[in-house]
Amino acid sequence: MSFSPTLAAIRFGSGLSPAIAPPKDATTLLGELSAPDAMAKAFPVVSSDVIWPLAILSYETNRQAKAGDADARAMLKTVRKEARRNGELGLVSLVQRGVQARNGFRERLQGFWSGHFSVVAKDGVLAALPTAFAEEAIRPHLSGRFSDMLKAVATHPAMLAYLNQNTSYGPHSPAGERLHRGLNENLGREIMELHTLGVGAPYTQTDVRQMAYLLTGLTYTPRRGFFFNARMAEQMTEKILGKSYGGRGEEKLAQIYRALDDISTRPETAHHLSLQLATHFVADQPDPALVGAMKDAYMATGGSLWATYQAMLAHPAAWAKPGAKVRQPFDYLVASIRALGPKPEVLAGLDAKQVRRLLLYPLSAMGQKFQSPAGPNGWPEAAAAWIQPQFLAARVDWAMYAPVQITPDLPDPRAFVKTALADLAGPATLSASQRAESPREGVGLVLASNDFNRR
Repeated sequence: MSFSPTLAAIRFGSGLSPAIAPPKDATTLLGELSAPDAMAKAFPVVSSDVIWPLAILSYETNRQAKAGDADARAMLKTVRKEARRNGELGLVSLVQRGVQARNGFRERLQGFWSGHFSVVAKDGVLAALPTAFAEEAIRPHLSGRFSDMLKAVATHPAMLAYLNQNTSYGPHSPAGERLHRGLNENLGREIMELHTLGVGAPYTQTDVRQMAYLLTGLTYTPRRGFFFNARMAEQMTEKILGKSYGGRGEEKLAQIYRALDDISTRPETAHHLSLQLATHFVADQPDPALVGAMKDAYMATGGSLWATYQAMLAHPAAWAKPGAKVRQPFDYLVASIRALGPKPEVLAGLDAKQVRRLLLYPLSAMGQKFQSPAGPNGWPEAAAAWIQPQFLAARVDWAMYAPVQITPDLPDPRAFVKTALADLAGPATLSASQRAESPREGVGLVLASNDFNRR
């Protein structure tokens, strides 16, 4: 099949909108990546520079509260409430970006890579940290070289905290010998198994362990952020996938970056990333020819993500079989709200209870608790993970009650079905929209339809 504006908006963007025309060609989709990042400017999220000081205040206040300080107990409630609100405001900003973006390809890519490099806040006071992590380590590199994104991710405090890299000591390092501390393989393993080469690639447990040795010294503190602690670094030369990486002090950090560059440009990494992207955007079992074209583009350009996306969008398989993917809950909510066409001030005006009732709690009910995948491998892609009775019931419930809360003056369902699905509205969905007894019922039936829940 050839390019389809409707499928471009639904499969590769945030969905159709009554106020924004769908992309007219693949160049328009890619053009959003080269344009200034208007959505990040319009709908900012809280940065790490705000989150960590708040966490420090929480930890210190908690100690005082446990010692019996009544004022500290009151302060602790205030601090934790602010931290929770920062997390909720991050959700609103991400939804706003998808709803208001020119086409949403940048937002979808950030969602994909945030899942690929999953982190979860281990403490409620850090609720906004995964959002800040994606903004700081992922978003600036969405269309650059994958190696740059990998290095930013591997050294961000959110990733180091999530995978306990700050507890990894070279057994023969000065700090390791003094404290009798040893290696934590989490970061080294996830970089190789999930982030780059993929499970089943030709590496060994020895390679994983050598990577973990090499990464010792990467650490952070809430006050200082990321830094390289040479006293934690293993004092040896590591050999990973046949290449040697050595050095001491800051030279060791340069060797870590060299190793991440090297692993980023391997053909196994090119295949793994291409397969993951094609699976996320196109089909649970994508055409091998599509994956191959993306891999070739990645390898030919030294790991250019832009070239990889371009190859994906240029391949006929990218435009085949509409409805091959199930919209995950977050994307479903964004696409639904985008189809309703609210002004930015509508979502901006939601109070904390409304954010929870309309966005936060429904995401959990649909099976995708905000910023909380079960493990470092992120959210599942297979349709079976989302097409479950309780999750589908939650979508139907949301479709029936939420739209009128967002847009009290609901559109005529006969017009709305064209706005939301254009030429991809099937006979059953068209019929349901025409026979609905009220705008509320009709809009709900469209949003609950199989056609809308797939891309």
